[in-house]
Amino acid sequence: MTEGSADPHEILEILGPTALQEFLLSEIQKVYRMQGVTINDKHIEVIISQMLRKVRISDPGDTEFFWGEQIERKSFMLENERIIEAGGKPAEGEPILLGITKASIETESFISAASFQETTRVLTDASTLGKIDDLTGFKENVIMGHLIPAGTGLPLYRNLKIDTFGNEFVSDDDTDEEVG
Repeated sequence: MTEGSADPHEILEILGPTALQEFLLSEIQKVYRMQGVTINDKHIEVIISQMLRKVRISDPGDTEFFWGEQIERKSFMLENERIIEAGGKPAEGEPILLGITKASIETESFISAASFQETTRVLTDASTLGKIDDLTGFKENVIMGHLIPAGTGLPLYRNLKIDTFGNEFVSDDDTDEEVG
């Protein structure tokens, strides 16, 4: 790592995901700052976290994963927790750096993936595999014309109404009893 520009894959392999995140953030910010553009780090960090959200299984342990399989980090962590609680051997895996295009296409939501690139392939694969999109993210909900799952769009807040007498929030279930 002494000649030329640093290879992000080598940084990930040698120094780990945190060092890679810091490196990518720094390099991306340099490019924007040279153009006189200021971007809050959090926006770039969201993209970088999506690029690092997959893990390649190196040892499946007692899980149902396969050697070499690429899975979401969240699924990896949940399955390992379940296996550890059951007294089994957890899986081992290494983080993978995906390019922006690959990260966008390999999302769990096929509707979100189809909106980015390779629409025909993504929709064909989803239909032949009988996939169901749970519409849990922002993008797929916007595409479908639904409320986004944030703020008042969260299921928890959808049935709340304002009681104009006491200026309190009440649910539809409580409206007849408290306001009536």
